[in-house]
Amino acid sequence: MAAPLAYGGWQWLAPQGGSGTQGSSAGTTTGKPASAASEQSYLHVIAHADDGIYFMNPDLEQSIRSGALSVTVCMTSGESDGRNAAPKTPQFKSLPTDRPGFARARINGLRAAHALMATGDDNSPWSVEPVELLPGFRSELHYLQAAPHVQLIYMGLCEARYVSVPRPVSMRGLWLGAIEQLPTLPGTGSSVRMPRAYTRDQLTDALAAAIARVNPTVIRTLDPTPLHAPRETVAMMSAPTILRGLSYLDHQDHTASARFMQAAMERYWGAGKGRAASVSNYFGYPTNYTPPSLDAATTRRTAQLLNAYGWVDHRDCGDPSGCGDLKVGPNGLKAGGAGWARGTRTRAPGTSRWLAPLKDGRLAAFAVLNGAVRCWVERAAGQDPWVGPFDVVGSAGSPLDPQVEVVRHADGTLQLFATRTVLPFKGNKHHKELVCVLQSGVGADGVPKFGAWSSLGTPDANPDKSLETGYPATALAPDGTVHVLARNWAGDVAMRSGRGGKDWGPWQLLDHPPGKQPPHPLVVEGIDALVDPSGRIHVAAPVAKTVLHWVSPAPGELPKLSPPTGVTPAGSAVSLVADGRGGASAVYRQAGTAQVAVASPGGPGAAWKVARRTPAGGYGRVAAYRLGGNGGTLVLAVRDDGGRVVPSSDESAQPAWESPGVQFVGIPGAAQDSSGRAVLAVLGTDGQLYASRQTRPGARFGEWAPAAKESAGSRV
Repeated sequence: MAAPLAYGGWQWLAPQGGSGTQGSSAGTTTGKPASAASEQSYLHVIAHADDGIYFMNPDLEQSIRSGALSVTVCMTSGESDGRNAAPKTPQFKSLPTDRPGFARARINGLRAAHALMATGDDNSPWSVEPVELLPGFRSELHYLQAAPHVQLIYMGLCEARYVSVPRPVSMRGLWLGAIEQLPTLPGTGSSVRMPRAYTRDQLTDALAAAIARVNPTVIRTLDPTPLHAPRETVAMMSAPTILRGLSYLDHQDHTASARFMQAAMERYWGAGKGRAASVSNYFGYPTNYTPPSLDAATTRRTAQLLNAYGWVDHRDCGDPSGCGDLKVGPNGLKAGGAGWARGTRTRAPGTSRWLAPLKDGRLAAFAVLNGAVRCWVERAAGQDPWVGPFDVVGSAGSPLDPQVEVVRHADGTLQLFATRTVLPFKGNKHHKELVCVLQSGVGADGVPKFGAWSSLGTPDANPDKSLETGYPATALAPDGTVHVLARNWAGDVAMRSGRGGKDWGPWQLLDHPPGKQPPHPLVVEGIDALVDPSGRIHVAAPVAKTVLHWVSPAPGELPKLSPPTGVTPAGSAVSLVADGRGGASAVYRQAGTAQVAVASPGGPGAAWKVARRTPAGGYGRVAAYRLGGNGGTLVLAVRDDGGRVVPSSDESAQPAWESPGVQFVGIPGAAQDSSGRAVLAVLGTDGQLYASRQTRPGARFGEWAPAAKESAGSRV
């Protein structure tokens, strides 16, 4: 029976017993979908069978439970050393090498974990059939019989077999041109006759075909630009020239899988295909170098899923190759896996500055969909509905990375800031650069129009080093100067400034703490900046053991590192807001609890004072906005345990969170409308804008309403 592509009528039911491992849904409550399941679909692309469980949860489970089509493409067989046992155990040394058998056991473990997420029973049966992503190129399509919207595509490519040792026969080797074709290694007992090998173009086309098949509104991949290792390995330095390069802290298969997906998305979107899709790139192994971002309940749930994947109960699934990955087994929360299971981070930390008023008072919202900026606007100032999305700016030359930030100049002109990654094709060097574009006017349809993108370069001129450039944080000074800050390759923070958002000066480095620096980059991601009423620039960055703060000695000057804040580590990016006293407060989630904290300076030489909010669950950056600028109400919005948006504008001693809204991607945007009310907006998992505003200034937020879909050329 052919597996259908959409199952809008399927609905998740709570676990009610079964033959396999049973798990509670603590930390992964199903949220209200952004729209009907038929209006959205999810595509997850991973290198190895356990990648999604470790690095994409709780988002992966929320997608599976939504009832929408959720497809995971596993690119490699994950055959490793072919021994299904944890190293340093008595069984390991006695086991013969059986790579096809271990590959099959890992796929069985992946199926068990997905079945547990979907039905509560890790033994829930699957069906398997061939699927041709390209003519003559067959992969295994697995779909869950009790929940056929949950699907796995197993491509069976040979893996690198080493985390960082350069190996020609690998996806990295294929990407770099060290080999012409990468062979497959089907798991034992495969009923599908796979192709013997893929060329680079064929693999890119196959992934583009997967995008076409799923027609996703949400695409999730691993990290194409991970953190570099503190030193080059002997293996890298002695490798053939074509395989040499920087060493990274992530698995080379993770990076290569994400880069192939970048190429596939560029190829697919370049042909003008597909419905609007957001993209999220998830940290892999470098999650270990950041404080835990998940709370205890969510971590326990990940452990349950890893136990199912790792065949902890030694259940009989009927496959002599094995029913899971015993290298993970009961060790999912130990050694290297400890940090992976306790943290979920996306390369783009998100920003709340993607809403801003136009000159006529109407709010405009901006997001990156299919690698390009799309825009929604209020039909009338201070009123629903919103309309869109509209194309408002031309191509940046290659797809934009998944985050855009907007600055509103004093005259009402808007300016957008983003990054783009240029892939190593057509004679281009593989590099990243910051880009910006100024608004040129408003069209007859009432939609803002923009000029051409211009490059801000990066703090590092070296193309390889530029790939680790962070996402821009912007701040507008009273004199009209725009300050752009970003993390550089070394893990420092760099700033570039331009009067009126142009005439840019050079990149300047902010100072870093004295003493011995950590072996890995100090700042990983998630900085923020603002300019206080006096014109001083404030910058904040989460680091391993605390939150750092810089401030200008005088208006407009390069910020200098402040005395230690004394706050405990942040488990998220940091958001800066005016503190109401002429300075800045830092809003973030505390590491290991996901609890929202608001930290403010405690006086000269004193540690910052921290106010903690009632736990809301979830993970990720907190959207923070101060109504009326410096002294108004503090508005917050977060993602909860169900992936839903939850607002708060209560500044009492025990501030309460309001009713949750829809499931979303990225970070909520925040602004003030023409009537002085706070407005929050999110990008739904269906690729559409949803907005909510206070019923009156200072009141609670109203219903979350979708934007009216209108095409370019229709009059607002």
